[in-house]
Amino acid sequence: MATKAIHAVGKRKTSIARVYLKPGKGKITINKRDIEDYYLRATSKMVVRQPLELTGNVGKYDILVNVMGGGLSGQAGAIRHALSRALSELDPEYRKVLKAEGLITRDSRKKERKMYGQKSARARFQFSKR
Repeated sequence: MATKAIHAVGKRKTSIARVYLKPGKGKITINKRDIEDYYLRATSKMVVRQPLELTGNVGKYDILVNVMGGGLSGQAGAIRHALSRALSELDPEYRKVLKAEGLITRDSRKKERKMYGQKSARARFQFSKR
């Protein structure tokens, strides 16, 4: 009997991650590269693995990730969001744990756009009365 892979999508800033979860030995592949090759920073690897550690599923599933847009940090957040959604779909008990840590909620913060008549999104041109 073939087990079906669980699919979920996660977003963060301008990054979009598609995660496919299937039973295996715990190999994480991001854009056809191993996680060790894709992320050099330990914090990014920790962010990606956080949902697995919270639910106690480290080494139980092979994870295939397609991620695009944004930078490496935003991509790590998108992967974490997608992985959390996939795990909550797998077992409803995991949802409570992940929700308590704030991993199910989509972080909707984005870069503010530059407005006309202003220097940038927040900065203004210097004001002078005369």
